[in-house]
Amino acid sequence: MRNLLNQIRMSLDSHLFYMALFVALTLPDICGAIESENGEASSEKYIRWFNTYISPRYNGWLTGEDCYQFRCSLLHQGTSQHPRARYARVIFVEPTLQNIVMHCNILNDALNLDLNIFCRDVIMGVEQWLQNYEGTNRYNENYSRFMRRYPEGLAPYIVGIPVIS
Repeated sequence: MRNLLNQIRMSLDSHLFYMALFVALTLPDICGAIESENGEASSEKYIRWFNTYISPRYNGWLTGEDCYQFRCSLLHQGTSQHPRARYARVIFVEPTLQNIVMHCNILNDALNLDLNIFCRDVIMGVEQWLQNYEGTNRYNENYSRFMRRYPEGLAPYIVGIPVIS
């Protein structure tokens, strides 16, 4: 899990903003699934997790429901415009050399967020969640199936070269 968080940070630092955003949006699903009894994601788990660990930083600007709808529209249709969303679209501002920060603004009917701040808020939420859940029986059971990198391969399937499985 920490490796995934570090890769989001590296994506932000390397200006791979799509990568950082797409992965950040999946983390509430992953965490909600890992902490659940059946180890599976659902919209309810996503919303509850987001409302617990991230939404309080947004003072009502961004709820778990808002983020879940945005996540669905972006990951499944490649758009920031969900037909049932509270906002017509979400507009992320990339970090600039001028250090311009535009975050938590309503621009007409759109929600404006700073991409760097949003992704780092998700990372902080996951780190807080890890403090609460990492090492618990449920975490250990569900995390044992988590996608990970095997630098020397994964016997008996592939040995001697790095794989992710």
